[in-house]
Amino acid sequence: MNFVPSHIPFEASVSQKTRRAPINAPTFGILAFLLEFFVVVALALTTAILYHLAAYGGAGNAAFFLHVGVLAALVYTLTNTVRRDYRLGNFLDGKVPTRRILIHWHGTILCLLAIGFLAQTSIIYSRAWMALFYVSGLLTLVPLRRLLTRVTLYASRTGIVSAKKIFIVGAEQRITEFLERYRPSQLGVEVAGCCFLPLLPGPLSGDSSRLLTRELDYALIQARETHPDAVVLLAPWTATDAVKQTVEKFGVLPAELHLGPDRMLEEFTNAELLRLGPISMLQLAAAPMGTLQWLTKRLMDIVIAGVALVALAPLFAVVACLIKLDGRGPVFFRQRRYGYNQRTFWIAKFRSMRVMEDGPELQQATRDDERVTTLGRFLRHWNIDELPQLVNVLKGDMSLVGPRPHALSHNLEYEKKIALYARRHNVKPGITGWAQVHGFRGETDANHMRKRVEYDLYYIEHWSLWLDIQILVRTVISPKSYRNAY
Repeated sequence: MNFVPSHIPFEASVSQKTRRAPINAPTFGILAFLLEFFVVVALALTTAILYHLAAYGGAGNAAFFLHVGVLAALVYTLTNTVRRDYRLGNFLDGKVPTRRILIHWHGTILCLLAIGFLAQTSIIYSRAWMALFYVSGLLTLVPLRRLLTRVTLYASRTGIVSAKKIFIVGAEQRITEFLERYRPSQLGVEVAGCCFLPLLPGPLSGDSSRLLTRELDYALIQARETHPDAVVLLAPWTATDAVKQTVEKFGVLPAELHLGPDRMLEEFTNAELLRLGPISMLQLAAAPMGTLQWLTKRLMDIVIAGVALVALAPLFAVVACLIKLDGRGPVFFRQRRYGYNQRTFWIAKFRSMRVMEDGPELQQATRDDERVTTLGRFLRHWNIDELPQLVNVLKGDMSLVGPRPHALSHNLEYEKKIALYARRHNVKPGITGWAQVHGFRGETDANHMRKRVEYDLYYIEHWSLWLDIQILVRTVISPKSYRNAY
């Protein structure tokens, strides 16, 4: 066993002489806190001055609004601190918690109003200024966090920011695979060194245990010299005896101890360790939405679908008349589809074909399909045939945004061919979706459907109200939303 063998990738062969990054995790947390604190204060002061200049021709009582801004900033940033939002790791995963930021900002404004009421100072607040301050926060805080995340990722790749200094121990192949797969240096992690250990799965014999003890003694000496923040053990999770022995040995170091990811976890990107009282469990997949998220999405569906049905009523009447003039047959086409939790429902569309198929064998519409009427071709191209599904949204069968539902026969076919296809039914199907705004619509051949499923699963795992709004806007204005519609 050699310390830092020559064939390990360069980022693993960093010795204890390597210069530490100028910004570590605690320093970064303080800087992120201060940045958002001063931004909120600046928003309060700037909006107050601008409002008073526009309304009264003077700057007003700037000192008062400065105090209000400091109070708002304290509420907002301390709430984020309690939720541990300023941890460096939250910025290195590249995700922006839009929903949580907006919830914290709404809570800040409510707290500000409550404090003003109790202190009998709310009469000094200008309602117009408060609304301006509220809106400026909505428009600023999410882009600010997104910018800070991007800057942090860049800083971690260039060595300006370092989340942790780690020492790796484990089987040679696992260490090599870990370094190649995760590239710790790009995540702001400094690899101080590594040691190979004979970590065997299952119970250890007396000879194996003594051999491991000797190797651990040597590894401990090397680890002490590097002064790591954490020791990462890369071993099969079935190697319980070896893991226990390693943890006992390295427990004397003033450093964190981590058991690295098992290969099984590569199949579950959102796996998370949870505790229910004394029970520790590995959560492999989370529920798509919590109660608050579900209520928020449902409220948006009802409001937008209701307004849209009223506004589009004249268009519905015109389309219905044109369908009747175009040929025989009903105005609406109904077909059974799978919805949430694979419950069937009847989907509604404007009739665009000469047939009304619904059964175990269905032929999908293809380019220049003779079954599509002349008017139907226009309706399908501009997605007008989907508009009656607003009624499905109000009934609760569908949502405005979600994976598009497919005919029952096609659904059963692709469940057999595509892994995780059925996870699309963990949320309500939508009139439009993340796959559709990326151009994946129309015929569902196997390769095309696999890409569609990838986008649908991404949507389910990354849902936010902001993402739904983006999809709705892109459905209307993006050319990709109208591709392959025939």
